[in-house]
Amino acid sequence: MKSCTCLPTPRRASRLLSLMVLFPTLVLSGCNSIKVKLGLRLQIAKLPVSSMDASMPKDPAGVAPGEKSSLVVKFTQPDGKVLVTEGLGKGKVLWKDLVVVPTVVSVDKKGVVSTPHDPRKTDGKTGHVTITVPSHPDLKAELDIPLRYDYAFSANFNGADGSNGGDGLNGTDGSSGSDGSSDATNPSPGGSGGNGGPGGSGWNGGNGGDAPDVQVQATLRAGTHPLLQFKVSAAGRKDKFYLVDPQGGMLTISAEGGAGGKGGKGGKGGRGGSGGSGIPPGSDGLAGSDGTDGLDGSPGSSGRITVTYDPSVEPYLSLIHTSNSGGPKPVFNQAPVGPLW
Repeated sequence: MKSCTCLPTPRRASRLLSLMVLFPTLVLSGCNSIKVKLGLRLQIAKLPVSSMDASMPKDPAGVAPGEKSSLVVKFTQPDGKVLVTEGLGKGKVLWKDLVVVPTVVSVDKKGVVSTPHDPRKTDGKTGHVTITVPSHPDLKAELDIPLRYDYAFSANFNGADGSNGGDGLNGTDGSSGSDGSSDATNPSPGGSGGNGGPGGSGWNGGNGGDAPDVQVQATLRAGTHPLLQFKVSAAGRKDKFYLVDPQGGMLTISAEGGAGGKGGKGGKGGRGGSGGSGIPPGSDGLAGSDGTDGLDGSPGSSGRITVTYDPSVEPYLSLIHTSNSGGPKPVFNQAPVGPLW
C-alpha cells in the first residue's frame, strides 16, 4: 500500500495562516472569552471562595491629587489556594466579575484608582472603595484610600508647541530614452533619457506659542500638620489649586514658551531616465535636485511668574520652584494672603 501525505490545499493553507496571525492578536487585545478557554483567565463565579481582601500595594500610604494607582484583590479558596485579579496583581481573576463602588475617588474597569486634580474636592476627606462579587454575595472587601500631599506637584502653564512642517514631495523619475538600432549595417542612435524632476521643498515648522504671565498666591493653613495652599492663575487659563505638605512636598510653576515645530524634509530629486540602446546609445537623463528642508519654527516666549506669599509661608519658600527659561526673572512679593478655599 502506498503511503499518502495529506497536504492542505492553497485555500486551507491561507486560512490556517490567517488564523495563526489573528490568534495572538485576539489574545493580546484582551478577548476575555478566549483567555478563559486558554486558562489565562478565571471566572470567579465557577470557583469556591471563602474570603477576599483588597490592597493598593504600590501606594499603601495613599494617592496624591491628580494621580493614579492600582488595586489588587486576592481571593482565598477553602483549600488555602490564593487567586489574584488581573492587571497589577498579574493574576487570572477578571475585574469584570467584580463590582467596585468608590467614594471621593474613581475606579476604572481595570481596578485603576484616580483622584481629582483639584484638592478642594478631597481636602479633609478619605477615599474609599467597596468591592463585591455578584456571584458570591457573602463576600465583600473594603479599603480606605488616603489622600497624600507630600508630593512634587507641577503647575504647567507653558505655551503650545508649534506644529511640525510637512515633508516635500519627491520628484518624478525621468522617462527612459527610446531604443535605436544596434544593427551594424543599419545603426541608429538611442534616445536620451529624460531628466528627473526636482524634489519639493519641506514646509516650515510652526512657531511655538507664548506662555502667559502667571500669578501665584500662597498661604499656610496652620494646625497640628500645617499644609500650604496655592492658587495659580493666568489670563485665558483655568485656575489651578494645590495643597502641599511641607514635609516632603513641593510645587513647580512652569511658564515656558512652546517649542518651535520641526521643519519638513525636502523631497528627493527624481532619478534620470536611462538612455535607449542603439549605436551610439542614448545618454542617461540627469537626476533632479533635492528639495530644501523647511525651517524650524521659532520657540515661544516664556511668561513672567509672580508669587505673592503670606508671611507664614516664608520658612517654606524653598519648596516653591519656578521655570521660565529666558523669560523675566520671577518676582516674589510678601503680603497678607488669607485662606484660598
